[in-house]
Amino acid sequence: MKTLSESRLSRMRRSLTVFAGLLLLWALATLGDIPAFLLPSPSAVAQALWDNRAYLAYHTLITASEIACGLLAGVLLGATLALCMIFSPRLQRWLMPLVLTSQAIPVFALAPLLVLWFGFGMSAKVVMAVLVIFFPVTSAFFDGLRRVNNDYLDLARTLRASPWAQLRHVRLMAALPAFGSGLRMAAAVAPIGAIIGEWVGSAEGLGYVMLNANARMQTDICFAALFILVLMTVLLWVTVDALLLRLIDWAPEND
Repeated sequence: MKTLSESRLSRMRRSLTVFAGLLLLWALATLGDIPAFLLPSPSAVAQALWDNRAYLAYHTLITASEIACGLLAGVLLGATLALCMIFSPRLQRWLMPLVLTSQAIPVFALAPLLVLWFGFGMSAKVVMAVLVIFFPVTSAFFDGLRRVNNDYLDLARTLRASPWAQLRHVRLMAALPAFGSGLRMAAAVAPIGAIIGEWVGSAEGLGYVMLNANARMQTDICFAALFILVLMTVLLWVTVDALLLRLIDWAPEND
């Protein structure tokens, strides 16, 4: 059986191989007749990253703060909704249609309204990120809480454990792997809400940089902002995954 360090090293090698392959395909594509304003070369994007490093760093911090606040609020809201629904079947019948309806409406359709209601500041972007994030957390965590082995619950009741003790020692521990899956998915989609909000109405953030650069035909800056966004998303997912591997090291999928 592979050790944890060997598994991580193998995963890193695969990731670097995929990145190098994509970079090579990109470089080969730019050797054709595609104009630079449609597809800049990797070297042009790297130069744009260096020349505009202070400008991009400022807007990266804005987007990162929106994503972090949205992820924290979305996870807390999703976990709270899941716990409320598992404790009250009547509340579940009322909340579940609302949760599903919130996902049936496209975020792009809600974005202008949220900007109108919450203004052009950070609030609208955080709310938009929460709308994208909380559903996978709610769905995965609620499913994990609902699929607890009944034998464990019967044993806890036999030992006269209170509902709170059953939740803490049985349900939560059994549902943590499912919660981890929802959290990983939330980390992957967290930037979507913030970027959409910045596209609709903002004067700061990577979404604003991309929109502004695209309007001025500065495709290299647009690609540079996109590269930073992808890198930020990957780092966020890797960080969340590493924390979950340490927190839920007993789960079968972590072996």
